[in-house]
Amino acid sequence: MTGYYDLVLGLIPVALLGITAALTAVGLSLIAAVPIGALAAMAIIGHAMFINTPADVSDEARSAKPPLNAD
Repeated sequence: MTGYYDLVLGLIPVALLGITAALTAVGLSLIAAVPIGALAAMAIIGHAMFINTPADVSDEARSAKPPLNAD
């Protein structure tokens, strides 16, 4: 099953290369297109790290685990 982070890992090079290629194709110089593509890739990475963090656990998942017993 493809999860969110699998899609993120696939979108990083797609954003970097695809946006750079698209901007170059419409006439923007490569020197300007690469940083714009990199900013899009950084936005995807930032969303995965800070907005939809890997540590997010739903309330149902927390309540489904039995409490740890120290005894």
